[in-house]
Amino acid sequence: MPEYALVGKRVPRTDSVEKVRGEAKFTADLGLPGMLYGKVLRSPYPHARILSIDTSRAEKLLGVKAVVTGQRDAKPYKWGVFPYTQDYQLLPIDKVRYIGQEVAAVAAIDEDIAREALDLIQVEYEPLPAVFEPEEAMKEGAPLIHEDKPGNICVHVKVDEGEVDKALAEADLVLEGHFEAPEQNYCQAEPYAILANFDSTGVDIWCPNAGPHMKARPLSRALGIPTSQVRVHRVYIGGAFGGRSEIQAADVIACSLSRKAQRPVKLVYTREENENCIRQRVGWITYLKMGFRKDGTWTVGDFKCLIDGGAYASTGPIAVSVPYMEMETTYPLKNLRYDGYRVYTNKPPRGMHPEQNRAFHMAVELHLDMAAEKLGMDPMEIRLKNAMTSGFVTATGARITSCGFNECIQKAAERARWKEKRGKLPPGRGIGMACGSVMCGFPMGIRGGSAAFIKFNEDGDATVISGVVDNGQGNESMAVQIAAEELGLPVDKVRLVSADTGICPLDQGAYSQAATLISGGAVREAAADAKRQLFEVASRMLETKPEDLDAREGNIYVKGDPKKSMPLRRVVINALANNITIMGRGYRWPKIDNEREWVTNPRGQFATTYSYGCSIAEVEVDRETGRVKVLRMVAAHDCGYPINPMAVEGQIHGAASSSGIRCGILEHILWDGGQNLNANFLDYWVPTALDVPNIEPIIVASNDPFGPFGAKEGSLSIYMSMQAAIACAIHDALGIWPTEAPFTPERVLKTLGERGSH
Repeated sequence: MPEYALVGKRVPRTDSVEKVRGEAKFTADLGLPGMLYGKVLRSPYPHARILSIDTSRAEKLLGVKAVVTGQRDAKPYKWGVFPYTQDYQLLPIDKVRYIGQEVAAVAAIDEDIAREALDLIQVEYEPLPAVFEPEEAMKEGAPLIHEDKPGNICVHVKVDEGEVDKALAEADLVLEGHFEAPEQNYCQAEPYAILANFDSTGVDIWCPNAGPHMKARPLSRALGIPTSQVRVHRVYIGGAFGGRSEIQAADVIACSLSRKAQRPVKLVYTREENENCIRQRVGWITYLKMGFRKDGTWTVGDFKCLIDGGAYASTGPIAVSVPYMEMETTYPLKNLRYDGYRVYTNKPPRGMHPEQNRAFHMAVELHLDMAAEKLGMDPMEIRLKNAMTSGFVTATGARITSCGFNECIQKAAERARWKEKRGKLPPGRGIGMACGSVMCGFPMGIRGGSAAFIKFNEDGDATVISGVVDNGQGNESMAVQIAAEELGLPVDKVRLVSADTGICPLDQGAYSQAATLISGGAVREAAADAKRQLFEVASRMLETKPEDLDAREGNIYVKGDPKKSMPLRRVVINALANNITIMGRGYRWPKIDNEREWVTNPRGQFATTYSYGCSIAEVEVDRETGRVKVLRMVAAHDCGYPINPMAVEGQIHGAASSSGIRCGILEHILWDGGQNLNANFLDYWVPTALDVPNIEPIIVASNDPFGPFGAKEGSLSIYMSMQAAIACAIHDALGIWPTEAPFTPERVLKTLGERGSH
């Protein structure tokens, strides 16, 4: 691995002290003079027409300063990530499509009065037939959730590459299966909150979000004001996980209340509101056929996926496409058919996260184990035989530029003592392996790239200005570490101004796994540009050529003669004294095929690069109770090059526990029709420290040619695969093939019973 002064070193995160001391301020902690408190009236029906809304009694209540409804206050704007998915009236005018949808809102001088005012609003509904499962929603005659969407099909992604039918007919082994995974909540520790202040200059907002610029544009359209008049401020964020990437109804409501009241308004959701009315993870059904040669080569895949997308499209085209994209960049399959349907149901809208296609990945990885068993191979060997390699071009035309996949498998297997344990553990014990890849930097239109600036203060300290967003994964610290390395400054001499649309240039945000690759790349280019300008000034001061200079530990020196040096701050002061302003600029854009489109043209380079990983889980299963206990998890991830190994290891820990314990063992929403029955942390079980076993992270460096210092994203291949590794481990322990996640005692016992009855 290359040797750098700071990059690749275990550097404490720059935000650690504020968080440990409790100085970090989250949205709910903020306040402004004259601030009002918002509350929202929600639909009790999963599907109903709004006939009338009478707010007169609420408006007369002492202490109420504003009341808004869609019928009276909303602009004729429907939000959607793509032009063809614009279906979401953020404050509905004509009808509601899920229980809990926002119908009206009030702003009052305190929360008690605001709550009282909600009871005074009278809404007349006409209940409509509802549908809650995707297969039911697609049937002829099912109630239409959106009248212009026949069959309740939100998005249909179809890929048909190679000769699928011929390859299936010629395969030595063909396996078929059906797998399901239910909806989940994102369970951010911080419930959603927004503080909005609308005045004559526009609106200032503070809210947890993954992309300020992605938030500002749709909000400007929903409010009918220029984007320049919407300023999204940086704030500490208590988790995102894909559920903070888009504009929320709460954003429009808080801004509308503030505009009407002419005072700041803070709206803080309860835990139940956060779980019901902010994006959820989709439910998933997968049907598949996979064909193999006798030697274990996987030759063909035929897949159909039904995705419960809830009431609105949200990130529909992306969410439907991710499964086959990440599968075909993991295993070099040339014969591929994929039919993916995102289906409308009368449930809350869903967001984006790689974990959401867990039923697809679980199906693929379990079938690899099935094939290995039938062909007399070790599950590790069949994966090594079919593992992606650098330089391969996928069936849909994406080229792999860096790939440490084989090394991930081999290192994880060695650490887990795979060959000693697979098929050899005591009864009820098992070990399983699964793999995954993740795209880094995919198409996002004009907001798919990043820019960064760097300026210097008189004392030689540097300030980085970037749109990079930190949802807890350490992106801010990453940007500072990259700039410090390139400039040759200590980390504490670099400051960051970030995630503020009023100051920072465009950035994709913490989205598309591009924060390090794209945002970090822009920061490095800005630092390199600033360094070139510094060296021009320093070369005259040191009487040498700029190309003969280097920088480290706050000094600029002559290569080969370190004693001939001077502090960087002297160079900055000299430049200022000579009317020279040193300002570094950097830009980074993903290397993608701009002609590729998620639905209409799913062919071409759809991401700059891809990260890889291998997960191994060891489990113990009680045959009497069906309880699955995860004993150990080993996770090897190809991150390109670790900017901060400590941060990457932390991300791997989070990915393994989230995918393995959250998705694999515990979490799922319980429904009664469209009513969420466990929208709280008492009934919706999230892992505690007692549920998570020892996790052993392994960093694999493939040194991506595009990434800053060779870096890619830092853990999501483990999110993709650890749940499937647990499924494979359960098979090793019991001989059963799980077909539905999470692997609760009831489901394990049911599968054991089904096996015993055959």
